[in-house]
Amino acid sequence: MILPIYIYGQPVLRKVADDISADYPQLKELIADMWETLAESEGIGLAAPQIGKAIRLSVIDLDVISDDLPEYKGFRQVFINPHIIDYDETKTDTSEEGCLSLPAIHEKVERPSRIHVEWDDEDFNHHDEWIEGYLARVMQHEFDHLDGKMFVDHISPLRKQLIKSKLRALIQGRYRCAYKTKPVKR
Repeated sequence: MILPIYIYGQPVLRKVADDISADYPQLKELIADMWETLAESEGIGLAAPQIGKAIRLSVIDLDVISDDLPEYKGFRQVFINPHIIDYDETKTDTSEEGCLSLPAIHEKVERPSRIHVEWDDEDFNHHDEWIEGYLARVMQHEFDHLDGKMFVDHISPLRKQLIKSKLRALIQGRYRCAYKTKPVKR
C-alpha cells in the first residue's frame, strides 16, 4: 500500500524515534509498504517518521541510481534501529541533497564521508560497520530523520534564511508534487 509522505512542519518529523523489537505489529507489511511508497515517490531513501511513525526504521534503495554509481547495483537494504556510533570527520564531502518531505527544495550539505553505524536488518541480524562514500551520505540523511532532524538543519543560517519562504509555503500546504503527501493540518 502506498502511504502518504509527511511534509515539513509535521510534528512527527521532529520527534526522536524509538527503537523497535522483532514483535513490532505488522512489521513485514510496514516494510513492504515503505518499499512501495519509496518506489512510487521515486526516492532513494525513506524513514518511518516520513510516513508518520516515530520508530527507528528506514529503507534505502541505491539500485535506482546504479547507472550513475554502478557499485550500488542491486543495493536495497532495510535498517532497523540504526544508530550512528561515530563520524570520521577527517574527510568531508559537500553535495546537493533533497528530501521527499521537502519537495522542490535542494541545498548543498557538508557531511563526513565515513561513519560507524550499527543496525539490524529485516531478519534482526545485527550489523556493525564503517560505511563510506555516497551510502554514508544517504544513511546520515535518512538516520537524521530518526533523530528528529532534516537536511535543512545542516545548512548555513544564511541559506536557511534564503529558503525561509519555501519552508513556510510547505507548512502552509502550498506545494506540488507527484506523490501522495500528508501536509500540516491548518
